[in-house]
Amino acid sequence: MKKLLSSVLALMMILSLVACGQKSANTDVAVDAQSTKETFELALVTDLGTIDDKSFNQGAWEGLTKYANEHGISHKYYQPQEAGTNAYFETIELAIEGGAKVVVCPGFLFEEPVYLAQEKYPDIHFILLDGEPHTADYSTYKTGANTMPILYQEDEAGFLAGYAAVKDGNTKLGFLGGMSVPAVIRFGFGYIQGADAAAKELGVNCDVVYNYTGAFAATPEAQSLAASWYNSGTQVVFGCGGAVGNSAMSAAEGKNQQEGKFVAKVIGVDVDQYSESETVITSAIKQLATSVYDGITMYYNGNFPGGKTSTFSVKNDGVGAAMDNARFETFTKAEYDVVYSDLKNGKYTIFNDVTDYNPATALKDLTNTKVTFIE
Repeated sequence: MKKLLSSVLALMMILSLVACGQKSANTDVAVDAQSTKETFELALVTDLGTIDDKSFNQGAWEGLTKYANEHGISHKYYQPQEAGTNAYFETIELAIEGGAKVVVCPGFLFEEPVYLAQEKYPDIHFILLDGEPHTADYSTYKTGANTMPILYQEDEAGFLAGYAAVKDGNTKLGFLGGMSVPAVIRFGFGYIQGADAAAKELGVNCDVVYNYTGAFAATPEAQSLAASWYNSGTQVVFGCGGAVGNSAMSAAEGKNQQEGKFVAKVIGVDVDQYSESETVITSAIKQLATSVYDGITMYYNGNFPGGKTSTFSVKNDGVGAAMDNARFETFTKAEYDVVYSDLKNGKYTIFNDVTDYNPATALKDLTNTKVTFIE
């Protein structure tokens, strides 16, 4: 009996030691795993917005994640805690420290941060949307061999949106822009010229009220201005510039609720904003996702177009008007395809010199459209 008890105790001690040894081994493995630094090869540095902002951040992230998921590449986005060149530059550095080989920066606010980063990190590649690298005082523009700046023909996207709006039966239009920066001005100039082209073809006349709010935010003042336009008979307002469009949407929703019918409409910008409001009939879009996807593709294919600016236009299907979720009454996809092809083939010539931001004085060749510019 004693021998049996001794054997049992000995066996229990052995099993206990084995179990302890196994536990220690597993703990060591876990510690090793935790100490391994995780890296992310593709990075997006957002502005202060989020990756679901229905604008530049979202479009850029969709293009980046599409490529990353298709090719099994690690990826991450980094969001600055505050605005400004220093904060954006420090966030770019954080992405590089995290292992990024390609950093995507969406928007002209990254022009100076990328100018600094491209020189400090020559082995890292940068894709800059809607801007070109330059110094703080704009005195020096320089694009490194490791940087791909991308610009868009906003005037063409605006043209298509304005053309479609008038072809759909609207002749009283509004343009509610944000800051009078080149991209916003080109959107507006194209919008007016597209409306004028359609009006000429239909044999009707158009009126356009036009304003820059001076900011990219949704404000009570912008909503009040848009509401006054709708109350004066404006049918469609192109809300162009960040959250400015949301002011137009709120004003349109209020007017429609008051009238009990769909009389106030909005055109969105940059990405298809149909889900933002039922008042959005189309959007003048930049193919942000496509341009980011193409840029990353060229990097991995060894033909990254650094050192020069790439332009996305109707020629390479880089801009357009959103049709998949459009809320037009009569204007069709077939009609859109025709005008898109005509624009691509040179039937229409768009004036896009933005030296003068006032369309009432800059656009000399309008035949069927009157523009009222509101300071």
